[in-house]
Amino acid sequence: MHNVHSLTRRGFVQTVGATGAAVWAHTAGLAQESHPVTLALLGAAHMHTPLFLQMLQMREEVRIAHVFDRDPARAQKHAAECGAQVAKTAADVLGDSRVAGVLVLSETRLHAELAVAAARAGKHVFVEKPLGVNAADASEIAAAVQRAGVLFHTGYHLRSASRNIFVRQHIQQGSFGRIVRVQASFCNDCVLQGEFDNELKWSTDLQWGALGGFADTATHALDLLMWLIGDVESVAADTRSLTNRYPDCDEIGQGLLRFTNGATGTISGSWIEPENPVSLLVSGTEGHAVVLNDRLYVRSKKIEGADGARPWMKLAPPPDHPLLQFVSAVAGQRDVPLVTVREAAARVQVMEALYQSARQRKWVTVG
Repeated sequence: MHNVHSLTRRGFVQTVGATGAAVWAHTAGLAQESHPVTLALLGAAHMHTPLFLQMLQMREEVRIAHVFDRDPARAQKHAAECGAQVAKTAADVLGDSRVAGVLVLSETRLHAELAVAAARAGKHVFVEKPLGVNAADASEIAAAVQRAGVLFHTGYHLRSASRNIFVRQHIQQGSFGRIVRVQASFCNDCVLQGEFDNELKWSTDLQWGALGGFADTATHALDLLMWLIGDVESVAADTRSLTNRYPDCDEIGQGLLRFTNGATGTISGSWIEPENPVSLLVSGTEGHAVVLNDRLYVRSKKIEGADGARPWMKLAPPPDHPLLQFVSAVAGQRDVPLVTVREAAARVQVMEALYQSARQRKWVTVG
C-alpha cells in the first residue's frame, strides 16, 4: 500500500482506481458524523481530477451536482464519472443554491476568474495549487475570499504528513534550538513518462497558466518550509530545462531563501527525477530532523530516544488529505487545519520572486 502522504504528482496518477481512492478516503478514518454536502467542479483540467472524484464518491455525505469546464467534452467525461450534471457556464453552477462549495480544478490561468466568482456567490472554495499564475491573481482571490467570509482550502498535502507535523511541533517547542538551515524538495518524473503529451499538455503551456516544473512541484516544498519556519524576505533561484520536451517550459529548479527570522533555506522541484531521497532537512543549534527515503530521523537531547541512529516511529495518525479536510469543514466540522487564503497567496508571491531572480540572475526581495 502506498504511503499516501509521500506521493508525488506521478504517484497520484498511479494510485487512481478504486484501491488508490480508498487509501485516500480512509487515510485517517476520521469518521466523524457530518451533514450532507453538495459540491460542484469549476474546471476539470487538473491531473488529480479523476482521483479527487473517486475520493469524494467514497464519502457518503458528498454529492457532486455539477461539472463545468471550458472544454464540454472534458466536462461530460468527468460528469459521467460521478453522476453529475454538465453545466454550460460557471454561472449555472454558482446560481444553484444547493451547492455549498466548489472545487476549482481548472487550468491555472482560470483560477482567479472562477474562484473570485465563487466567493462572491457565497460558495466555499477549494483551489488546486498554486493559487494563481502570479501574485496579483492570488491577491485578488484572497481579497474576494476574505470579503465573502467563505471557507478556503488548497492542496498542500505535505502538511498532512505525520512526520512533518511532528517536526513542526518540535520546532515550536525549541527541541532543535534555533533553526539555522532548512531544505525541502518535491519531484516526479512526469516529463520522462510523457504525462503531459496529451490532454494534460496545458500544464506546459504558458497561455493556460503553466508556470513550469519548478513552480508546479517546488510550491509544495515552499509551503512546507514556510509552514515550518515562517515568512521569506528575499530569494535567489535557478531554473532550466534539460530534455526540452516542452518548449519554453522549465523542468527543474532550485531556490535559496532568506527567512525573516534569520534562517536560510533551499527548495528544489523537478519533473525529471523519479526519486526524492532527501525530502526534508531541519537543522538547528541543538539538533536536527531529516527525512531520508520517506523515513524520519531525529536527533535532539530534548526528545527522549531521539539519537538520530534509527527511524523515528512515534508518530500520530495523519489527518485527512486536504480535499477531505475541505469536505469536513464545509459539513460543519470545527478546527479543521485549513490553509488560509493569505498563506496560499504568499506562496505565489515568493514563487514569483524566485522566477524573477532566475531571469535576472540576482537576489530579489519578496513583496
